[in-house]
Amino acid sequence: MENESRLSITLITMDRAASCTVFTRSDGKEARLPLDPSPFEDTSVVARLDFSPAFGALLATTLTGDQILFEMPLEGAGDQLAGRLVVYLDQNQWSTLSNACHDEQKSSGENQAAGRKLMEWVEQRRIVLPASAGHYYETGKRFSTDKRYNLGLTVLQYSRGWQMRDPLQVRRNELHDAFCHRLDRPRNVRSAPVFTLDPDALYSPTRWTGSELPRTLPSQLAFQTKALIAAASSIDTMLDTERVEEGPGTGWTAASQRFSDWLDKLDQDSQQKRRAIDIQIVKDLQQDLAEEAAAAGVSTELFRQWGFKGLVRAIGGSPAVGLFREMLHSRHLNKGTTWRPNDLTDMIYLSCAAGYADFVVCEKHMRDPLQHGLKRMGRSAQVYRRLADAVAAIEETLEAPSVPVGPAQ
Repeated sequence: MENESRLSITLITMDRAASCTVFTRSDGKEARLPLDPSPFEDTSVVARLDFSPAFGALLATTLTGDQILFEMPLEGAGDQLAGRLVVYLDQNQWSTLSNACHDEQKSSGENQAAGRKLMEWVEQRRIVLPASAGHYYETGKRFSTDKRYNLGLTVLQYSRGWQMRDPLQVRRNELHDAFCHRLDRPRNVRSAPVFTLDPDALYSPTRWTGSELPRTLPSQLAFQTKALIAAASSIDTMLDTERVEEGPGTGWTAASQRFSDWLDKLDQDSQQKRRAIDIQIVKDLQQDLAEEAAAAGVSTELFRQWGFKGLVRAIGGSPAVGLFREMLHSRHLNKGTTWRPNDLTDMIYLSCAAGYADFVVCEKHMRDPLQHGLKRMGRSAQVYRRLADAVAAIEETLEAPSVPVGPAQ
């Protein structure tokens, strides 16, 4: 008989139909606990959840039999990317991919082949296709229940639990770290990967504080529980049959249009206009700048001494917020620019992605200012507007001979 002290839980199953949670031990024995009350809402399409602690994976099965596999974070594992390329798809590209998977009549053979290639590379652990909070929001507000389900299923199956950290938090981390480097305190920078399996990374603490767990739980169990709750919630939220209503307008689109129109009429050169745009950016980010400077240990007097130029330097030298600044410059300086309601969301998420990803695929009206910004900042992300073109470039990168890395100096 196997020693009791060496036995472990090999599988945890939450079964909606049987209304129970099943714990399977390494000796094959099971313990069943009732699901009372049931965590499944009437609008949920999740039928079953299977979690394997040993393999660090969560398998969700829907009421229609579709399955979603999520990689799970491992406590203390460090970088779980393990050299995989990061490919960020804008929402319109996820729709293209969804059509290729679920609606061949609306998809070209080229896009279907691209979709198969991407899934093949995901399964081979050669690339990751991270989801973002923006993808969840854009998918949830679609009107057609069937199309919303197909799109959400595609995002979940291809992303496999990988996500992009909330751009609002990435922005704060970048500003904090820029101030730390300015103070010559590199040990105080935050170690938070942008593309991650970390639980609760989709939303920054300013938008959501995450799940609260009993403090009496052992560290490893608390971490696994938090990760399971975050992963299961993400799957359930994305596939929920109830449509998400659009939030109230912020007035940002109209304000941006007025500012662009004013710049168009201004009798100044581009450098003078860039300064005017920077003033607007610093004004918009004044709370983030002040709070992160304080968190980094910048004194009030020193903060004042750095002044406007010092703040622009912190913004402009950061990968994500620096690209956001460059995109604003490009669009505001382009005479006759028309601002759309979704432009702010697109710019925030795309600039964050392009600051850290290897490939980004998005619409042309966002690709052009993004490429221009990447060039000005000397960043290496490749940006495409067609899925098939991006897949060809990814394949070329994957097939290129790896360059040996020399010993650390």
